[in-house]
Amino acid sequence: MSAPGAPSFVSSIECSQCGAQHDARRLLTVCERCGAVLLVRYDLERVAKGGNPEAWASRPFTMYRYRELLPLLPGEEPVTLGEGGTPLLSLPRLGRRLGLPRLFGKDEGRNPTGTFKARGLSLAVTRARSFGVRGFILPSAGNAGGAAAVYGARAGLPVAVVVPRETPEAAMTEALLAGAHVFTVDGTLSLAGRVAAGAASTLGVLDLATLKEPYRLEGKKTMGFELAEQLGWRAPDLVLYPTGGGTGLIGIWKAFQELTALRWVEGKGPR
Repeated sequence: MSAPGAPSFVSSIECSQCGAQHDARRLLTVCERCGAVLLVRYDLERVAKGGNPEAWASRPFTMYRYRELLPLLPGEEPVTLGEGGTPLLSLPRLGRRLGLPRLFGKDEGRNPTGTFKARGLSLAVTRARSFGVRGFILPSAGNAGGAAAVYGARAGLPVAVVVPRETPEAAMTEALLAGAHVFTVDGTLSLAGRVAAGAASTLGVLDLATLKEPYRLEGKKTMGFELAEQLGWRAPDLVLYPTGGGTGLIGIWKAFQELTALRWVEGKGPR
């Protein structure tokens, strides 16, 4: 990780649909003009002058080594358990079966909570804590709720998770063991999302649902940075990703957009 006093290169928070600019110094959820997803934007000219991939390589291999392209404030310490830095494994036999001579799998199961959800929730909880948020609630089918509970506990903040009743018991147990309040609903994840959103405003806590705030995406973006670095700063031709709510998919795309703009990666970017 870079020094805690490292500068922030965030220029604005921008609406992905209407382009409205939002003040990065305020707690934000979705676009205040049209309700669409917000994206963190960086002053890439300053990033290019202040850092380079060689500097990243000298830091511990966690997701926070990419601090220049993360929305941390100067001196802001992340709520972390060592997430990121997961291995990229060659899959030659499967590659031969599929006609893909250079096929790799990124083992996100090595993250502290066992999935890529750890990346997004680490950064979302970090930023929310700095804004003075008193607690969190989110709908989940399992893994996100467990990760939110663990990082909320790490930050010393309460977490509530709303899950469909059919959610696997092991997933609910992870959240309970981390001290979260787990509530079940008779219905789909969409219903759980509506319940969580209503409770958030009533309880005065932050709704951490998928794409309801801009920072989970920034944490998952680091998967793209790691892929580029592990491939020698060349973009892969194709990325297959378990889309779910789409946060990680958008994040990986955004990572390669930023690296391409900086000219720190070779290739056109993955399909």
